[in-house]
Amino acid sequence: MSFKQDNLIQIKTFEFALEIIRFYLECKAQNEYVLSKQILRSGTSIGANVEEAIAAQSKKDFISKLSIANKDARETKYWLRLYHSSNLVEINMESYLKEIETIINILTKIIKTSSENL
Repeated sequence: MSFKQDNLIQIKTFEFALEIIRFYLECKAQNEYVLSKQILRSGTSIGANVEEAIAAQSKKDFISKLSIANKDARETKYWLRLYHSSNLVEINMESYLKEIETIINILTKIIKTSSENL
């Protein structure tokens, strides 16, 4: 897999998407089919929107795409918290919650810095 050198958010969101796919498969193995589809969509779209941002045509487009990625990350955090509180599956959520929080913080910082530099 080829990543832009030193692009931390691109790497983190891609790796997180892979973890979400594994999470989805584990949910299915535990017969949970409803919420798992929601988290699969939101959790994998974070990285897709980061990829679109990297190819943005302008700074405003870049900020817009990263803002969408940030919204997807926050949605994913919501689903993870819901799983954590509902005990629908026997999966430890701590590492997922920690990683999504890190991703949200990085995205928020990039958006803020980019907006200030407009």
